[in-house]
Amino acid sequence: MSQQIQQELDVDRFTLGLVGPDQEWAGTVADGGTVRTHTPPACWGPMITPEFRGGHEVTRPIRVENAEPGDALVVRIKDVEVTSVATSTGSMAEREGAFGDDPFVDHRCPECGTEWPESVVEGIGEDAIKCAECGANASSFGFEFGYTVAFDDDRSVGLTVGEEGATALAERADEAMALPEHSRQHPILLYKPDEIPGTLGHLRPFIGNIGTTPPREFPDSHNAGDFGQFLVGAGHDWGLPDEDALADRTDGHMDSNDVRPGATLVCPVKIEGAGLYVGDLHANQGDGELSLHTTDVSGRTELEVEVIKGLDIDGPLLLPNEADLPPIAKPYTDAERETGAELAAEYDVDEVGDAAPIQVIGSGATINDATDNAFDRAGTLLGMTEGEVRARCTFSGGVEIARLPGVVQLSMLAPMDRLADVGLADAVRAQYDL
Repeated sequence: MSQQIQQELDVDRFTLGLVGPDQEWAGTVADGGTVRTHTPPACWGPMITPEFRGGHEVTRPIRVENAEPGDALVVRIKDVEVTSVATSTGSMAEREGAFGDDPFVDHRCPECGTEWPESVVEGIGEDAIKCAECGANASSFGFEFGYTVAFDDDRSVGLTVGEEGATALAERADEAMALPEHSRQHPILLYKPDEIPGTLGHLRPFIGNIGTTPPREFPDSHNAGDFGQFLVGAGHDWGLPDEDALADRTDGHMDSNDVRPGATLVCPVKIEGAGLYVGDLHANQGDGELSLHTTDVSGRTELEVEVIKGLDIDGPLLLPNEADLPPIAKPYTDAERETGAELAAEYDVDEVGDAAPIQVIGSGATINDATDNAFDRAGTLLGMTEGEVRARCTFSGGVEIARLPGVVQLSMLAPMDRLADVGLADAVRAQYDL
């Protein structure tokens, strides 16, 4: 890997579905520099392409100058641009015999048994992806309920199309999905699903999988506490011996629709250089990603990165756009501060504590487990008991579901003195212009 530090780094190479310290680096960006990416869709494309070892196609890891284990990486999302003109998505059905323990990870041809077989496309439809060795349908997934969406030129709305439109898009699937040159997936438009035609949807693009590299190798889709459960006890190469081993995750796979332009992520650094990676852009998604999948698209991102030394966090923090915060977790207005001072004088309160919004990402096997994980992370970060975390989040925050079954965003107006103590105050002030 070149050690040249670049102020601006363009990344257009991807992994085969894995994140970890042994992946080839994409390059090195300066502390305070800019990263630009052009990524292919994920996860449907990699899911149906049996060469992949994970459910996504994300960038190779990016080394960040000055980032060392025990630091944190601030990632400011400046832009997300959708380049696909259409996509297909829906609820998945697993194909018996096309995998071992996990349909996202240990693919095998159901006829000849080749593991992670190379594949070719013959025609369109759910039987189009063939094992290069024997010609059998080698994809692990089909649709239980699927639909195809075409986007307007501005990528502001999408419309589900019928059989004729889905077929036309399938016949030019690579072009319509705008697959980058170095992508290795088969485009999901090939499957041409056509349920719920004529449904109009609002688009609001965001990044579904973005984070730092864990110290052990994970399938990229399983770098989270919920999908990661499938690794515990699995017999394939990425199986984990127990739940404790899952603690190495960095929770890059969040699927939070608030990770969009204007938001800031603060990610744990668990390997030298941080290993930032990006992928899984979505055109839109409702809270919870209730089908487990949404509108995967190709697209471009622009990110600014900065290292916070000594901010030793276990999982990501999100500083969303103010509009995306729960109403009671928004920054105080000047009028509210004045009213607070009046109440303090009336009731002999010595000082009105200053506070600002943060969101702690938690993940686990279930939503309750994910919330407990967020409580633990918030308490460790801010030096609070669980009781204080629960109280502050109830009075001045809340919990939101990023993805079922187990990724949450725990909002809190956190005391500014605590944020200053851990080195977060400047990032929070910059995000909310405080």
